[in-house]
Amino acid sequence: MQAALGQVPSLRSEAGAVGVLPGLWVPESAQWVSTTSGRIAVDAYSWIQAVHWVAGSGLYEPRRHRSHGPRSFGPTTVRVAQELAELSPCRPGIEYLKRRTGLSERAVEYHLAMLRETGLLAYVVRGTRVRGEAARASEFARMTPMEFDVALGVRTVGEGTTRRMTGIAEAGRELMAKLANKAARKVRRPRSKTSSKAPAKGARKGTGRAVVTSVSATSRCTLMEGIPASLSTAGTTVLPPESKRASGRSKSPIPKRGKRGRKLTSVGRRFQLASELIRQVPWMGRASVPRIAWILREVSDAGWTAEEVIAFLDCRDVPARVDRPSGFLAQRLNGAVALWPDADGRTRAVQAYRDSRRAEQARHQEWEGDWEAPRCMAVRRLVAEALAPLAQPHDQGPALPELASIEDLSPQDLAEMRATALGEFMAGDTTLVTTTLDTLGRAAAVHIYGADLVQRVLKLANSSSMMTVGYADRRQ
Repeated sequence: MQAALGQVPSLRSEAGAVGVLPGLWVPESAQWVSTTSGRIAVDAYSWIQAVHWVAGSGLYEPRRHRSHGPRSFGPTTVRVAQELAELSPCRPGIEYLKRRTGLSERAVEYHLAMLRETGLLAYVVRGTRVRGEAARASEFARMTPMEFDVALGVRTVGEGTTRRMTGIAEAGRELMAKLANKAARKVRRPRSKTSSKAPAKGARKGTGRAVVTSVSATSRCTLMEGIPASLSTAGTTVLPPESKRASGRSKSPIPKRGKRGRKLTSVGRRFQLASELIRQVPWMGRASVPRIAWILREVSDAGWTAEEVIAFLDCRDVPARVDRPSGFLAQRLNGAVALWPDADGRTRAVQAYRDSRRAEQARHQEWEGDWEAPRCMAVRRLVAEALAPLAQPHDQGPALPELASIEDLSPQDLAEMRATALGEFMAGDTTLVTTTLDTLGRAAAVHIYGADLVQRVLKLANSSSMMTVGYADRRQ
């Protein structure tokens, strides 16, 4: 019996016991980069490995009415994920995915929702429709779910979404190799269409692999001989020879690392929060990170995130011009910890801010303010030197002689104007002569271009075809 991709024995469990991973389900409030528990995938290849693991684990089941939408995380969802893996940044449009996959708009939305619900995608910016503007597509971050790291024994360092992989347990290496082979192959569009009411291939197999065991992130020993066949890994385990198992003290092929990465202190969290706010809040663009970190010391020590601070600042309007961002921020955050002491209340406030109309417009507009002179005197001098040539009047060259009337035109000027007008007329363009007729009258046009050319232009303008030109030429 072939085991599912997610079935790996837990080496730290008791004899006969199996560590079971919970089902994959990420609520809507945790589908953002700031709230997800996963880590950002370093490249598209490793992300596709996680996609295939979710497709084969059987841990995910769509929580919607069975008469609507897909019934399992199957090959079609993997095909959509393959298209997303080729985008940088990952900002897919619905029409683009429809054209690339051949799916309907509703089907594309279903599969994108499944990728978010399994923790494989997280919102960076959610697409909106602002009145009077074109619709904006959502931007996603490709994520690796925490369940994937637990199941395969992946060791990571760091905190939050920026965690990085440093190693993998011995028992998860074979499964990782199988996922690598799957990620290297493209899932093609099936040739024959199956009924949408028939259960997908992944759904039929999902019932037999609902129990998924986890691997300890620190275990590095080889699988023991007494493990029952029902708990076998995804492939056949090759047991070591007796000479290698006699003492039971074999060395691990993976060297141990002394450092696991330093955790952020309270001061480090203040500086991290200050940097995030300066990047995201427009009127704080010129603020000093150490000064903002000192102002944020209370809310940072209370566990506030950047989005919670932004939601609190959004409770009141911001003036059109902020001269001192640090002073304005200190005044706004005065008593903020006492007003919002509960973490659940702050989460609800962030969700309300995301759904507000003001947040939709703020995500798609840039900070607009009056230009201010640089503070540095050296930079001011450079700007003044760059703008000096623009302030000086340009040399217009020698002044043209003024003409009192068309009779002042010299015979040479008249000859050049007639030659130019005749050349344009032969090319089918009568703009020069007709403009003179409209502005100066027929007498002036005859004086400049001659009676013959004016008559031919008038005939061409009154006729409905270009045959008049050929007829006039034949008469001559």
